[in-house]
Amino acid sequence: MAALPHRIGMKFSIREKRKAAGFTQEYMAEMLGISPGLYNGLETGKRRMNETYLEGIANILRVTVSELIIEDRPTIAIAGKVGAGARVDFFRNHQSVKKPAIERPIQTGSDELRALLVEGDGMSPIFNEGDYLIFKAEDSAGGVPDDAVGHICIATDEHGVSSVRHVTSGPEPGLFHLLGLKPGTTPDWDARLKWAARVRLHWPAEFARKA
Repeated sequence: MAALPHRIGMKFSIREKRKAAGFTQEYMAEMLGISPGLYNGLETGKRRMNETYLEGIANILRVTVSELIIEDRPTIAIAGKVGAGARVDFFRNHQSVKKPAIERPIQTGSDELRALLVEGDGMSPIFNEGDYLIFKAEDSAGGVPDDAVGHICIATDEHGVSSVRHVTSGPEPGLFHLLGLKPGTTPDWDARLKWAARVRLHWPAEFARKA
């Protein structure tokens, strides 16, 4: 029997697909020619899977091997939402989403990232409802990184108010102009910021997948 070393630790959706097919563990064990105890261990992850067992299970359930494998894809935590007036509501004291994470886009590298969920049309047509704005977690630790100036950022001012704005340099060090993304939005001139995190990626709703 093949050792299946490249899938050690992988998760499988065998139980769900077996129950959907209406088969019992005893039936699966009989078809595979193994004991019910061994089959139970394979299904629950207490016994190591190998290629022979996996292919046999797939054949019995009439699915492909890949359909039995649950991909453990990296995720990005949803840190909050941005709504009317481009105001940001961070999920500090409450959890308002069932699954506060999205699958991580492949091209985002290895940095620790966070995401904001766009609600409403307060920033359309640049950002639309259901989109995600992704930023580096380290950028929210404090201060305004040099590469944030001149770009769209999640910014928190000296009063603790957070919003999504285009951040530009002010008349002196420590002062910034916060420009709205929607026409007609009144700018915040000469604002002092606790921190600003540049929006590294705009992930449209049609591409985003909840984790």
